[in-house]
Amino acid sequence: MKPRHGWVIALALACHGQEGRPMPLSLSKAVEIAMAPNGSARIQIAAELTAQAEARRKQTLSALLPNVSGNYTFRSFTNNVAALGIQFPTVPGFTFKNLLGPVEVNDIRANATQSIFDLAAIKRYQASKVQVQAVKSDAEATRNQVKGNVAKAYLGAARAESSVETAKANVALAERLLRLAQSQKDAGTGTGIEITRAQVSLANEKQKLLTAREDHTTALLQLLRAMNLDLDVVPELTDKLRYAPADVPEARQVVAAARELRPELKAQARREQAARLNYESAKWERLPSVNAFGDYGTIGAVDGALLPTRTVGASVRIPLWDGGRTDAKRAESASQLRAEGIRTRDTAQQVELEIRTSLEALKTAENMVMVAREALTQSEKELAQAERRVSAGVANGLEVTEAQARVARGRENEVAAVFRQQAARIDLGVAVGNIDMILQ
Repeated sequence: MKPRHGWVIALALACHGQEGRPMPLSLSKAVEIAMAPNGSARIQIAAELTAQAEARRKQTLSALLPNVSGNYTFRSFTNNVAALGIQFPTVPGFTFKNLLGPVEVNDIRANATQSIFDLAAIKRYQASKVQVQAVKSDAEATRNQVKGNVAKAYLGAARAESSVETAKANVALAERLLRLAQSQKDAGTGTGIEITRAQVSLANEKQKLLTAREDHTTALLQLLRAMNLDLDVVPELTDKLRYAPADVPEARQVVAAARELRPELKAQARREQAARLNYESAKWERLPSVNAFGDYGTIGAVDGALLPTRTVGASVRIPLWDGGRTDAKRAESASQLRAEGIRTRDTAQQVELEIRTSLEALKTAENMVMVAREALTQSEKELAQAERRVSAGVANGLEVTEAQARVARGRENEVAAVFRQQAARIDLGVAVGNIDMILQ
């Protein structure tokens, strides 16, 4: 466990026992909690898959290492010596028994085997090592994706929080305009329909506020789920939704960086390498293999002395014909190698697609923020002018109501545009394979 995770996990566990009490939570802290060993379920599963791959590597290695076993055998037997071709001479007055036994024997022995040369087994072990590297790269890809998911979940919660604040501001604006309409009617310059129109606007904004609060609660629950925390925890976001200008790099530069950083590309390249080694393993199964063997132990009758005995030797296995199994295995591994080559090219194209779409989304979002801010500024000016015109008696309340609606929509559009821009930055970081650069 990394030291920096200690205080994060301690804080998370402490908050589990404080139902209803707010838990201050920044974006970086949320990501750290999700990345902890007991954090996101996907992180835990990735760790288990890595452990399984390492175990398979050790199983493959066992074929190349000494194999030692011990055994104890107790035998009690009888035998017909005549059936063994043993003929006793005829002695007058004496008869030899053909039945031997019962004989009871103890045999205590250690056995060992060692592969001396087996190129197919060596290639299989090399393939298993590359598979471990591929699984580790998959784990890195999972970490990159989980960071992106948690960051977007946090961003969604921050957006929902901003939407609540925007809805409150719109309610306050509607209440102020309702008071203005009431004062205009009391002064004799307004009408009852203007008050009714203002009341309808206020009711609509209150309805939006209720929806925004529900969305906020849902977004917080989704954030807790992404972090794998108890849903009774009440997170208090310390990082608000704010616009941070982003430079949009050239697609070629980003694609080149992704080739070096993206874990999925590394994982797929290693899977293709492992498939090539497995193909070579199947090909070299036609070669002879050499094994050494030996045993040492003591053997003797139960009521007699146990004498040491040994066996030492070597065996050469020369494949001649196995019913076509080797040819079929080689054809299968060749097909698997071709399939992995196809996946490698497809993965590279998919990564480039994700990068180009993320860049386009970021470029569009940057422009949307500028347009939304300009629209909000102009709608606020329009509302101020409409209020002055109504106060001067040269316009009716309809102008104020329409301007109010445009201000409310402008605020909502600004929140949506900033969220989209921040989400596009996160998507680009995930697509490149370096989400940490975005989270700093």
